[in-house]
Amino acid sequence: MKKLSARRRHPLAALVVLLLALAATGGLYAAFAPADKAQADVAAQSLAIDEGKKLFAVGCSSCHGLNGQGSSAGPSLVGVGSASVDFQVGTGRMPAQQPGAQVPSKQNIYSQAEIDQLAAFVASLGPGPVTPTKEQYTSTNPDDISKGGELFRTNCAQCHNFAGQGGALTKGKYAPSLEGADAKHIYEAMQTGPQNMPSFPDTTMPEEQKKQIVAFVRHTNSDEPNPGGLTLGSLGPVTEGLFGWIFGLGTLIAVAIWVAAHTTKAKKS
Repeated sequence: MKKLSARRRHPLAALVVLLLALAATGGLYAAFAPADKAQADVAAQSLAIDEGKKLFAVGCSSCHGLNGQGSSAGPSLVGVGSASVDFQVGTGRMPAQQPGAQVPSKQNIYSQAEIDQLAAFVASLGPGPVTPTKEQYTSTNPDDISKGGELFRTNCAQCHNFAGQGGALTKGKYAPSLEGADAKHIYEAMQTGPQNMPSFPDTTMPEEQKKQIVAFVRHTNSDEPNPGGLTLGSLGPVTEGLFGWIFGLGTLIAVAIWVAAHTTKAKKS
């Protein structure tokens, strides 16, 4: 016991105990940590980047450069993030069919697996907005629809129309209709601000608010009956007034002509 007490008071005793504790902790971590899974994830990510680079070289490098540095025909993709790639390629806007004031959406030519590979490569060029998970853009709270409507009318209706039917902008540009838009793509558009649209990062618009806007747009574009009857594209008083003048006034004129014609015939007889 005296020898043990003497060793405890030795100046190096605390250091020895600390080393033993670190060794035990390291051994336990090595024994139980999912090293194989971590290595597999790293290998899968590296493979996705390599495959994405090959796809990029074939379909994107002519405009954006082999390393995404950009050129006179296309902007740099360094720092745009995987969300931008998933949106642009997933909606068919990229690769662009032809230059113009605005690149329209079209039929997508890549599979989702290929889009993920392209996104992985572009994301490796520099940090940027990350492709959202389903939980980020899927709402389960019924109150999100009304809250999203308020946010949409404040931040989006000026360009996209209060019902998301789109609208004209300057110099041949336009805000596209949101009818039939995928929930993930709506969320990514707010993340990245494609083309003429401003971006709404989490510092400007929190994730929960973006989810609420997605819920409102999806609800507006659903197949539920419209209590107001024929929507006329939900473009507002211009189309409604035009409908009233052409069909309403036209009907009145037609009825007036019919009455006048029959009155004339009645007098002659």
